[in-house]
Amino acid sequence: MSKKTQKKNTKGFWPFIKWFWILFASGILAVVLIFLLASWGAFGEMPTFERLENPQTNLATEIISSDGKTLGKYYLDDNRTPIAYKDLPENLVNALVATEDARFYEHSGIDARGFLRALFFLGTRGGASTISQQLARQLFVGVRSRNVFEAVTQKIKEWVIATRLERNYTKEEIISMYLNIYDFGNNADGIRSAARIYFGKEPPELKTEESAMLVGMLKNSSLFNPLRREEMTRDRRNTVLAQMAKYDYITEDVRDSLIASKMDINYNPESHSQGPAAYFRMYLQRWLKEWIAENPKPALKGERDTWNIYLDGLKVYTTIDSRMQANAEAAVQAHMNKLQKEFFVQNTRQRNPTTPFLDLNSEEIRGIMERAMKNSARWRGMKDAGKSEKEIRESFNVPTEMTVFDWNAPTKEKDTVLTPLDSIRYYKTFLRAAMMSMEPQTGHVKAWVGGLNYRHFQYDNVIQGARQAGSTFKPFVYAAAIDQLRRSPCDTLPDTQYCIEAGKHGNPEPWCPKNSDGKYSGRTYTLKDALANSVNTVTAQLIDEVGPRPVVSIVKSLGLTRDIPEVPSIALGTPDFNVYEMVGAYGAFANQGVYVKPVMVTRIEDKNGTVLYEYTPETKDVLSKEVAYAMIDLMKGVTEGGSGTRLRHSMNKDNGVYKEIMTGYPYQFTNPIAGKTGTTQNQSDGWFMGMVPNLVTGVWVGGEDRATHFKSILYGQGASMALPIWALYMKENYANSDLNISKEDFVKPEEMSIRIDCDISEEEAEENKELEDDLDDLDF
Repeated sequence: MSKKTQKKNTKGFWPFIKWFWILFASGILAVVLIFLLASWGAFGEMPTFERLENPQTNLATEIISSDGKTLGKYYLDDNRTPIAYKDLPENLVNALVATEDARFYEHSGIDARGFLRALFFLGTRGGASTISQQLARQLFVGVRSRNVFEAVTQKIKEWVIATRLERNYTKEEIISMYLNIYDFGNNADGIRSAARIYFGKEPPELKTEESAMLVGMLKNSSLFNPLRREEMTRDRRNTVLAQMAKYDYITEDVRDSLIASKMDINYNPESHSQGPAAYFRMYLQRWLKEWIAENPKPALKGERDTWNIYLDGLKVYTTIDSRMQANAEAAVQAHMNKLQKEFFVQNTRQRNPTTPFLDLNSEEIRGIMERAMKNSARWRGMKDAGKSEKEIRESFNVPTEMTVFDWNAPTKEKDTVLTPLDSIRYYKTFLRAAMMSMEPQTGHVKAWVGGLNYRHFQYDNVIQGARQAGSTFKPFVYAAAIDQLRRSPCDTLPDTQYCIEAGKHGNPEPWCPKNSDGKYSGRTYTLKDALANSVNTVTAQLIDEVGPRPVVSIVKSLGLTRDIPEVPSIALGTPDFNVYEMVGAYGAFANQGVYVKPVMVTRIEDKNGTVLYEYTPETKDVLSKEVAYAMIDLMKGVTEGGSGTRLRHSMNKDNGVYKEIMTGYPYQFTNPIAGKTGTTQNQSDGWFMGMVPNLVTGVWVGGEDRATHFKSILYGQGASMALPIWALYMKENYANSDLNISKEDFVKPEEMSIRIDCDISEEEAEENKELEDDLDDLDF
């Protein structure tokens, strides 16, 4: 071809080349202009640099046990607790990248190849959204609009924000932010909640197929919901596994094996009324609100000036041990189920026409029901809505569909139809329970069970309720006598009728207490035997000797701060206390006379790990070491030969109370245990306080109303109602050696001037003491 022809051809193509470069340059300029316009806010508000650096997401407050487990969370709509990239399992990250953004590590927020593919095939071969773009949408853009123009502008904003995110964060941070922000449904906000709710485990424990299921849900968690559409979700999981094999994250053999597997869903709903330590979490919620009121949040621009336990992602480190809490809840459930069955049987067998009440006439029962009706949520709600009293009362007699508590139902719930008034009486047939367990040396509360089921019984009997202490109050009388009068556990007093005349110790009338069986044996008891057998007449003589005032003084020093009348009758436990107070007070006996106020929270951190609160122990020296040890020795007698002896039995009883309600019997404890049972008038309240050197536990059982109780003391005493819960709990604690619950004896003071060995005479004890002193003086 001639040069002239070549020149002519070149000239002919020049317009096309020129227009190509013009269009290409225009396209580049248009893209740059669009990006600039988007960044300037032409398509809607864009996040500021500060918001990009600190994206505002609602974070749940996390409640953490002393052994590092999550007990629960406080949240409104978002049950989200973020975790770092290092805590994400490799299989989860691989599944995410393989499925959502195969070139994630190669691009800077926008995948050009993916965009061109989606544009050319109109999205039929996959979308073009990168992980960074999806994060931008979740954080700042929102749900895709159905309006075409708005959808395009949203996409442009995603591109701009995605590139900004890539500049501000590492690839690892973007992945963790994306997985932390996503809503997996069923209150599973973020990957940590999702792992816990769908599989009952923390993210690092997820298997490959479990990670694949969660990544599959990222496409649409409402559609791919394993609880509602298991097969569809399984198919989506298998698609993720195929993608992982395609990009060589797993082998084809592994893919085929996992695709054939079933989805092993272990659903663990996280709600405020369900899960471990529900009663404790509700108490802690009130405690935190009081703490927030006294501790303002450092003011930052655009943020709230007060902490919010539902939004700010606080971490609350508690003293509760998740393993001991589980043991406590299991013990309460096991015993109360069995105890309730016997209570129902006895009311049926005795054809009690006033079930569940005893010894009340119809007028008294109407009074109880009237008070319960007016205190109900239904009454308050209708009154607030402006309903008349007549309308409210009529509503209580209208049959209504409802879900009620039922021990025999698999889920402990059943659907039924009752009038609201009948439902009130139905719930009053259930005996209630409470227990708290504390380490006496530190005051750390290790377990807290306020009732049977928080969803149906929301009254927390650990700290909200207060009931008569019964014989569990007697050790305070004995402690005052030993401390003030130098009495010894080996001193003796007769079991005869004893009266304190009117006018003495502020007594308005003569006080002549009887023993629980109404009899007087006439025998002489040591103080140790008298406490072990709860001999009322001996306790009456002691409070007459020491006076009520020193007893009240000691009691108040032990954290029992309620008003206590300074009269002799308090010796038999007429004052009301709750389990929280009683456990704290008994802790001083096990802690060599030092009272340590129970503590539940050790530390609070904000979402960045900044410490906002650390507790300071509150202690008080109340009793000397030897008085405290003398009391421990006295209460060891309760479990060695008194009302708590059934803890030691090795033989199994086949009839009577043992077969019917002594859950878990025989217990066969052989280690030193100090304790005290308590039973109030008419068996309305049953108590057991049990101690080993490093754990003090209190248990209370009774009806909501004092008129709800067993007819006989055989079933209604603390040793039958409350002691089995302690025994079941401690057996499980001892079964776990990691808990380090002591089986050793209590520490005896080096100097002990109070005689506690009652098998030898006082003269022999004095001679032995002198001999020990002489030996100590010798220099070998």
